Amino acid sequence: MNPGYVSAGVRVIVEYVTAVPHPRSQAAVDVRSARRSLGLALLFGALGAAVALLSSRQGWSQGTATVAGGAFPLSAKGSDVTGVPAALAIVGLAALVAVFAVRRSGRLLVAALLALSGAGTVAAALLGADDSSALDAKAAAASGDTAATVDTMSHTGWPYVAAAGGLLLLLAGLLALRYGRLWPVMSGRYERSGAPRPRRARPVVDPDRPEDLWKALDRGEDPTRP
Repeated sequence: MNPGYVSAGVRVIVEYVTAVPHPRSQAAVDVRSARRSLGLALLFGALGAAVALLSSRQGWSQGTATVAGGAFPLSAKGSDVTGVPAALAIVGLAALVAVFAVRRSGRLLVAALLALSGAGTVAAALLGADDSSALDAKAAAASGDTAATVDTMSHTGWPYVAAAGGLLLLLAGLLALRYGRLWPVMSGRYERSGAPRPRRARPVVDPDRPEDLWKALDRGEDPTRP
């Protein structure tokens, strides 16, 4: 046999083996990505909802109205301007929790709801940053003239803080859409009576069988752990 053919064949085999990732190493990479994305999604979602709710209770705008020939100071909180950011923050927080109670298509739907809640919070906060309707209503009530409007008006930075909270919710939703299929599902060990269900034996994972590794990931297990 020609030694050149043997050498060429060995070289092709070596290149193929080094180019194709080992299933076990790929599974380990997926597990690390799942853990990292899960931690970031929980952090972004919880922090974003808290920031949006807190910002809605702060002063967004202030101004003056003419009452009895004098300047009357007025101020409006975020909840006076729009209740959308606070409502969507609660929806987003509920969606973040619900992500772990469902799987497959249900998880995708809940993750999409989380992302949409964040996007809606950003839009509502930015629109409310220049809204004068809340101060106009207070000026009309203070002066007794339904046609009265605020004379001078300025805005604080809280609407943009609320928008930042919405952006964090949006990022959490995008992470759930991208990596949610790798995340674990909420444990169902306990019945409604409070008694623990009998635990099933953990299936044996063969590291040389890629289908076993992917099934373990789908169950929320770490196939690299002995």
